[in-house]
Amino acid sequence: MKAKPLIEHFETYLPFEEAEISLIESRISRRKLKRREYIMTTGDICRHYTFVVKGVLRLYGIDPTGKEHNILFAAENDWIADITSFHDTKPGKSNIQTIEPSEIIQIAQQDLYHLYINIPKLDRIFKVITEEKYVELQNRVFQNISSTAQQRYSYFYEKYPHLASRLPNTQIASYLGITPEFLSMIRKEIILGK
Repeated sequence: MKAKPLIEHFETYLPFEEAEISLIESRISRRKLKRREYIMTTGDICRHYTFVVKGVLRLYGIDPTGKEHNILFAAENDWIADITSFHDTKPGKSNIQTIEPSEIIQIAQQDLYHLYINIPKLDRIFKVITEEKYVELQNRVFQNISSTAQQRYSYFYEKYPHLASRLPNTQIASYLGITPEFLSMIRKEIILGK
């Protein structure tokens, strides 16, 4: 069953009946991706919500100077999408790329809306998932405007210990808004207990 990891994820919120599982199964696609493969680039319309079965993906933007800024990461049992582009069906300003070989399940917009109508509890589940992502991003914005780089790194490490060892320093530094060299200094200070 290609939807098994997704159903297991959904069932952490609410149980599903066999007919509902079959309907979900008929409305999703599952893909394997190589390292550094894109599922969306700037200017594309985000047409899917993407659930990560295996691997790590990042959503990032590029500023006018060409510098990359990581907005969020998604690993196993997490979601990623350019939500503005998805909901407005307009070209997005983000890129979504794998950091390591990954396996994903995608739900296209029209299929998701079909599922919302035919499985009302799925609409409620996605509301909770969206609220959780909003809280995560809101906390990140607060951290960025009110914390030192060391505090931001400590928060990142506490919140995402499963990612800290899987991401290159350049990716973490971009997410924290610092240089890789400064991140190395912060890590050394933490190790030395300063």
